[in-house]
Amino acid sequence: MTRAIDVSSDDRRRLATDLRAWLNEELDLDITGLQAEMLLDEVTRRLGPAVYNQALYDAQTLLAARIEALGEDLLSLERPVPR
Repeated sequence: MTRAIDVSSDDRRRLATDLRAWLNEELDLDITGLQAEMLLDEVTRRLGPAVYNQALYDAQTLLAARIEALGEDLLSLERPVPR
């Protein structure tokens, strides 16, 4: 299932503003707000899935480590069986 990466309208506006400022400062490019939003949409469409997938892999690795530690903690509660 492929879904678009959702960004709130406030975040989208802030990101577009930040992108415009970066382009102006670093590349001496002056673009409109609409152009910044269009560029943001395209960058998100192209790069978003790779970044999202890496975040999933990172979360999976962290979760696996936590589950392993939890399993060890659980086994530490084991009580000896009387003979």
